[in-house]
Amino acid sequence: MALVSKQPAPSGVSPREAEILALVGEHRSNAEIGAQLFISVRTVETHVSSLLRKLGAADRRALADLAAEPARPTHAPVALPAPLSRFIGRARERDALRGAVTGHRQVTAVGPGGVGKTRLVLAVAADLAGAFPDGVWFVDLVPVTDPAMVAAAVAAAVGLGEQQGRSIDDSVPAALADRRALLVLDNCEHVADGVAPFVERLLARCPQVSVLATSRARLMVPFEWVYHVPPLSLDGESDAVELFRDRAAAVGWTVEAAQVEQIADLCRKLDGVALAIELAAARLPTLGLDGLVAGLSDHLRLLVGGYRADDRHRSVRAMLDWSQALLTGDDLALLRRVAVFVSPFTAPAATAVAGFDPLAPGHVVDGLARLADQSLLSVIASAGGTRYRALETIRQYGIEQLTAAGEQEAALGRHLRWCLEAAEDLAASGKDGWRARFDAVADDLRAALSWAADRPGRRAEAHRLALLLGRLAFDRNLIGESQQRYEQAAALADDPAALRHAATVAACRMRGDDAYRLWRAAADAAGDTTDAARDLATATTTYFRKSGAFAQLPPRDEPAALLSRARQLAGDDPAAQAAVALADCATAGYASFAEQSEDAASRMMALAERAVELARRLDDPLAECGALFALTGAQRRAGDESAAAATARSRVELLDPLPLTPDVADELIDALLIATATGIAVGDLVAARRWGRRLRDLPLLAEAGHVATSRILMADALAGHATDVIAASGRFLDGWTQAGRPPARNLGPVAAAVAMVHDLQGDQAARDEWLAVLDQLGVTTQDRAGYHPAFEAIALLHHGKPALALERLDTPGAWRTGILMHWHVALRVEAAVLAGHPNAADLLTETRPIAAGNPIAGALLDRAAALLDGDKEGILATAGAFAAAGCPYQQTRTLLLAGAG
Repeated sequence: MALVSKQPAPSGVSPREAEILALVGEHRSNAEIGAQLFISVRTVETHVSSLLRKLGAADRRALADLAAEPARPTHAPVALPAPLSRFIGRARERDALRGAVTGHRQVTAVGPGGVGKTRLVLAVAADLAGAFPDGVWFVDLVPVTDPAMVAAAVAAAVGLGEQQGRSIDDSVPAALADRRALLVLDNCEHVADGVAPFVERLLARCPQVSVLATSRARLMVPFEWVYHVPPLSLDGESDAVELFRDRAAAVGWTVEAAQVEQIADLCRKLDGVALAIELAAARLPTLGLDGLVAGLSDHLRLLVGGYRADDRHRSVRAMLDWSQALLTGDDLALLRRVAVFVSPFTAPAATAVAGFDPLAPGHVVDGLARLADQSLLSVIASAGGTRYRALETIRQYGIEQLTAAGEQEAALGRHLRWCLEAAEDLAASGKDGWRARFDAVADDLRAALSWAADRPGRRAEAHRLALLLGRLAFDRNLIGESQQRYEQAAALADDPAALRHAATVAACRMRGDDAYRLWRAAADAAGDTTDAARDLATATTTYFRKSGAFAQLPPRDEPAALLSRARQLAGDDPAAQAAVALADCATAGYASFAEQSEDAASRMMALAERAVELARRLDDPLAECGALFALTGAQRRAGDESAAAATARSRVELLDPLPLTPDVADELIDALLIATATGIAVGDLVAARRWGRRLRDLPLLAEAGHVATSRILMADALAGHATDVIAASGRFLDGWTQAGRPPARNLGPVAAAVAMVHDLQGDQAARDEWLAVLDQLGVTTQDRAGYHPAFEAIALLHHGKPALALERLDTPGAWRTGILMHWHVALRVEAAVLAGHPNAADLLTETRPIAAGNPIAGALLDRAAALLDGDKEGILATAGAFAAAGCPYQQTRTLLLAGAG
């Protein structure tokens, strides 16, 4: 008995009618059909009549012709797998891929394993179902191992069988020839040799059929439109975080708001790969979020799941095993060797590191292209040239394979040599494009250093690389890392020079404790030498000069012992003697402020002048600059603020031509701080604001925003630029917070100045907050006596409380040697006049010589004199002086006092 064809029935045709139609096509009579199907002839006639009507055939011959045509898909199905979990995000990618399929007949969605290609194309295919009235079919090619069986897999998915005299390769195009349909071919990479010719024949013969394929590699056919599927977005409330949240909820884990940033960082470390994120979320019940984060150094061990229908997606390792199976031996070797790069790398870099036996250097470039075609490397176009990058999971897999192949030492050794050459080239190069080139290789330099530092046989190379990285990090304004690298270099080779570099970088960071510690360590490493004398003397100077930047000052007798030892070791060495002389100045300066006597001030001046003389003999601008710092302090201690301001300016001018090395930078920061302070002291607010802005804009103070903004805040507060002060005070607090809110008594004037501005604006709550900052900075009552009375008095006078202002100002204390001394005495006269003090006129007379040369203090005194005489025109005349001196607050106050505001 002949078998009835099992072809699917045309639309509206019942299964029984389909059987009869097939037999009519074989030119059987009604009697033969009835006998074969065990039905009556009358029943056969009824069905034949129905078929003639349904199919629009004119007669039995036409019906036979229709039956003889190749079988067609039934009706317009949407034969897509039902998703087992919610599709997350991907709005932009979904729109872009939908547009690509609408505009091109063959689109390949390309991307690495686990990135989410299949889920994306399924969503897009469902979106487009209405545009393909004759059907949307999904074909999973994972089970297909023979490229010749691609057409058979498509036929099975569409519901086609073989036809007599026609191969399955021909049957599919014949069945779809006049259909408007979409085929989704999933996972083409391992049978691309079969997919490419099949798709070419299909599209040539079926003008209304479109193909949407997924693959880890392009199909490499001329009519292909390639869409690269990116990882999930990682910015803000990203798709990656949303996917993690969703999959975490599926295992009964609720993500708290406080954990979002930690999850975002975790997703970034997983490169936004959907499979890795899903597998990570699945481990939450057993590992918790902290355990997940801690385990990310080993993605391959951590990211495993339960049973899956598709074994490739049971773990990241299984996914990568699948990808590796598609590679040749040379490409496998290249993939595992370039895994030593932790940042995107160039083809020449890959050749230098990976091009060794048995992989010829000439094969590397072609191999990189093949790995990129397989989505095992991503290609990054930049102004610096094409770079390649492996996702972190692929990189970890490559390192594992590198170890298994016994090539780890060779590949990492070559990577270390390449890093040394790259670092030396950067150190010797100019500045054009320098930062971008450093950023491109910085992570590799760090990784190579970490590897080499742990191997005794590589310590010399590690030491060299640490020194280079310390210098490069400093030039890149990564000064915290710079200090760390110099200390690392010193540890690798017992190198006192590296410790000195680390000490000056610490000084730039305003880390007094670290600078002091490192100078002492340098002296220990140098032994009983004149170099050690300089180091010990510099440690002593640091103790006093940077005392406000110490978290905890060592015992007071410690620097004295260091200086004594420095004298013993200095001998006749000029540089050591100059360093000792500078340390003498620092010690005497500290004692002078405590003693408050004219003899102490004279001793301080004599020591400073000797230090300047010794430094100038060395013809060393840095030594001279340090000595001029001491001279500035002596001049201020003697009450000669104008001379101090001139010396401070000369320090900046001396440093301007020098390249910005750590020791120059340390002096420049200090010189700008002092120049701004002395500008404020002599009433030159225009210059003070100029120096303050320059300090604020120093890139190397990026991690110390509180230091960078400190002086400009004070100058702006005294000038009356309230809006600028409030804006910059936020940066001050941010920088101080980022630094860990360290005690910094030298920054007390900043907090007091900001508190005053808020007081002037009537915001007492903000004023109190900044007074609390003053306390948190570790400022003592004695410290604030040098400046706080003047700030308080300005606010009290503003609020019409001159008697209270006079009380605050009319007390002995450190203000006599503070930078606001001229301001203090001038404000005291104004307070006395406004309070009606009987001695106001005498006080005015006594004060004029003290404040001579200070335009703002002079204008304050002139205004006080006019107030005392009731001279309105005289009061108004001072407004122009305040305007010329860059002090709009006092200009406005003048108008109010004259009754003209």
